[in-house]
Amino acid sequence: MQSLIHYLLETHDPAALESKLNALLTPNEIAEMQRRLQIFALLEAGVSQREIAKQLGVGIATVTRGSRALKELKENEPK
Repeated sequence: MQSLIHYLLETHDPAALESKLNALLTPNEIAEMQRRLQIFALLEAGVSQREIAKQLGVGIATVTRGSRALKELKENEPK
């Protein structure tokens, strides 16, 4: 995982980073990451999990998983 992080962080140009991500990930993987980011944004905006599932056309379990992941991220952020 560290080599992936370093590989991506050494790229400062958004177009070059997009090229790297397109080379590393399938279109479905990219779409899934974008969906997870949408879930995070909606959760942070206070939208209910049921409403997020409805808006994005995903299952409630997907949103719940995103909610747990976001909570873990916040707990592990440097204070």
